[in-house]
Amino acid sequence: MNTDTPPLGAILKSFFTDHLKLQRGLRPNSIKSYADAWRLFLQFAAEASGRKVTQLALDDLHADAVSKFFPSLEDRRHNAPQSRNQRLAAIWAFFDYVGRRFPDRLGQAQKVTAIPRKRAVSPETVFLEREEIDRTLARLPTPSGLRDRTLLLFLYNTGARVQEVAGLRANDVHFDPNPRVHLHGKGDKWRVCPLWPETAALLQRLLSDPTASAAPDRPAFTSARRIALTRFGIYKIVRRYTADIVKRGSDGPLRRVSPHTWRHSTAVHLLEAGVEVNVIRAWLGHASLETTNRHAEITLRTKQAALEKCSAPNAAEERIPRIPKWQSDPDLLGWLQSL
Repeated sequence: MNTDTPPLGAILKSFFTDHLKLQRGLRPNSIKSYADAWRLFLQFAAEASGRKVTQLALDDLHADAVSKFFPSLEDRRHNAPQSRNQRLAAIWAFFDYVGRRFPDRLGQAQKVTAIPRKRAVSPETVFLEREEIDRTLARLPTPSGLRDRTLLLFLYNTGARVQEVAGLRANDVHFDPNPRVHLHGKGDKWRVCPLWPETAALLQRLLSDPTASAAPDRPAFTSARRIALTRFGIYKIVRRYTADIVKRGSDGPLRRVSPHTWRHSTAVHLLEAGVEVNVIRAWLGHASLETTNRHAEITLRTKQAALEKCSAPNAAEERIPRIPKWQSDPDLLGWLQSL
């Protein structure tokens, strides 16, 4: 055992509290996913070495142990390749951190990070047709359904992730001179997204409710008890109004409509409206799209122009005709699947 290396527990604590949370700015749900992967791996490593988890050292987490861990996930937990690869990424991240912090451990880290991903079929992009969105919004109750109507239209307008909506606060929404919202996304990054006039009007009504708190940092979307809607609460609302919409992938299984389905719908409909892909990347806060010739910052004015090209549901003006070129573009398909 290398006595110059701190105990495993101290390294893991530094990895989670300093590296992931402070340096990389990962959100709580991402950190929870990393922690789940490590909980399973530590239990496996303890069992494989015949020790208690509290007795494990960094030397016990060698590449051979990592390689044997993943077949056990498939055998015992029936993990799909996507879940396996997600947990491998959590282990990679730790050993990359170890290799940079402790140079004498670089060889061990390189062996672990050389373990390949398992080839997996990317999930098919499932989205709602514009008619399905129009129909869903049209049957929402009014005025009692103000929160739900605002929530669904906000999801479609912004393409926000469910956690971004759950964390939205009143002072993140700005109405003058151009309605817009500041969204707190992955990696502790903020982005600005323009709002349709209808979305802004509904948000203004919702946030001006006299029975709600007047605090500027109050949650934008709340439950009947006036506490912020959780991710699961938002899922339930979306599924309540889309229960009759059946989406079936090309592989056969039925797929339930989720908030992420609305995110995909926003991306697809913007593409169909002819909005440039880099604008959509900035709109949705998806930083992994590779670009070779352009690295310019997308301004709010550019996003506003895109907003005018993709009209709100039931808008009076005629929609831009669909140009479904994305269906035959493998790069766009891959990007949509990664949202």
